[in-house]
Amino acid sequence: MLKVYCYSRCTTCKKALKWLDDHGIAYTAADIKSEHPDEETLRRYYAVSGLPLKRFFNTSGIPYRELELSKKLPSMSEDEQLALLATDGMLVKRPLLVGNQFVLTGFREEEWAARLL
Repeated sequence: MLKVYCYSRCTTCKKALKWLDDHGIAYTAADIKSEHPDEETLRRYYAVSGLPLKRFFNTSGIPYRELELSKKLPSMSEDEQLALLATDGMLVKRPLLVGNQFVLTGFREEEWAARLL
């Protein structure tokens, strides 16, 4: 079963969930603000994804800007970045789609279709 971390007020998340529904794809939704992944889970997702760690950050979010992470992340270790991500679900790029053997950050329809259809 797929798990989708999303935020109810995010239009991209709404679009992604609608896309899944329209294609009859079963999933479990988790509120990224209240049910965000812990550090161990994020480590696992990062390892499976094959993506750069920066792709896990919601770079357009308010917490990212308030913490001035664009300046701080380059000097932080991966361990520090993962620990930081685990502190606030709003720092995590959404939607975060987790399957058995893959993890995708954000909603890019072509990427999702290639994995799910």
